[in-house]
Amino acid sequence: MIALPSAPAPAPRRQLLVGVGLACAAAAAATGGLLALFLQFRERAMAAEGAWLPDGIKVPMVPANVMLIALLPICVFAQWAVYAAVRGDKAHTGTALGLTGMLGLAVINAQAMIWKVMAVPAAQGSYSVLFYATTGLVTLLAIIGVVFSVVTALRFLGGRTAEREVVVAHALYWYAFSFVFAMLWFVVYVTK
Repeated sequence: MIALPSAPAPAPRRQLLVGVGLACAAAAAATGGLLALFLQFRERAMAAEGAWLPDGIKVPMVPANVMLIALLPICVFAQWAVYAAVRGDKAHTGTALGLTGMLGLAVINAQAMIWKVMAVPAAQGSYSVLFYATTGLVTLLAIIGVVFSVVTALRFLGGRTAEREVVVAHALYWYAFSFVFAMLWFVVYVTK
């Protein structure tokens, strides 16, 4: 009797990667909406009053630029984690995930410094509300990214080396965060 060959293995479903992709799209849409409001209110204020920034408020560009520059190594380290995870190298994966998380903390710290230096009162007007809403949302996304880095490191270094999808999803998240922050940097910090 001739036996039939076994069925092929089912294709991976990639739920985590799809979920992170959808979350990244939602974060980009929310940030884009806030930035559109920021631009609309700025245009109205410039037409009516000739100024958008409240009196005495100066945007410190050094920490803003440091945050933008930090995104390049964050993406490099996230991709390094994927490269090392595919090859089963736990030491390099852990190092890359740790560096990604630490630079994410540096971005959060730089944003906190901007808030402290600017000292914009929260209820001063439309600028302060939109400034804190947009920068607060992106800071929340950075905090989520740092937590994602820690969870990814714990999962991969804890022995789940066969599950590389979480490392790929982690890199996707940081790529999307970099795009979102670059939009915020240009609209809120550069064009003011």
